This record gives sequence, structure tokens and C-alpha cells, in this order.
Amino acid sequence: MSAMPFEDFETAYETLATAIDQAGPAREALFLTRLALVLGHELGDIAAFRKAIETALDGLE
Repeated sequence: MSAMPFEDFETAYETLATAIDQAGPAREALFLTRLALVLGHELGDIAAFRKAIETALDGLE
């Protein structure tokens, strides 16, 4: 998997933050779950999908 250029990463962050705000607190978890599944489907690689989940979980404690 290739790394996203920093400028695109910033845009992705802003786009995601806006979408989370649009979903609202009551639907935030549902939105993020659906987004993860859509991106996993687009990725088409279960190992990479699992690695992304592990990376996202790392450091949440």
C-alpha cells in the first residue's frame, strides 16, 4: 500500500471531519463503520484491511 501525499492526507482529514459532523453524534459510529466497510471493499485486501484496523486501534488507550 502506498502512502498518501501530505496535502491529500490533510484534505482527507478535513473531509472526514466534515462528514462526521454531518452524521451527528447519534450516527457517528454507524457512519464510521459503514465508511470502513466501503473502504475495505474498495481496498479488496483483507490482510491490509485488518492491518489498517490494528493501526487505527494502536494508541487509543
